[in-house]
Amino acid sequence: MAQRIYGLKNCDTCRKAVKALAGFELVDVRAQGIDDTVLEAAFAQFGEALLNTRSTTWRGLSESERAEAPLDLIRAHPALMKRPLIEVAGRHYLGWSKDVQAELLG
Repeated sequence: MAQRIYGLKNCDTCRKAVKALAGFELVDVRAQGIDDTVLEAAFAQFGEALLNTRSTTWRGLSESERAEAPLDLIRAHPALMKRPLIEVAGRHYLGWSKDVQAELLG
């Protein structure tokens, strides 16, 4: 059963999720990338909410870069993905909100 947290090792929110979810593997999307199958499934579920438009990386993009397809942007700049993306047995959860915590921590 796949139990992964896709995010950044230096992201405080991702670290909180890793600490709370014992036994989950952290996949650093900047260093290791993210599998296209996972990325496409997450995009199908969350749509453009998967793209973090409040990030420093987003603010550094030109207008023409921002106009690119969200999946292409995330592939080119993994830090643009909203974090964490949590995978549990093929289901995906986005972020570390109280709702996500309640569902995953019981």
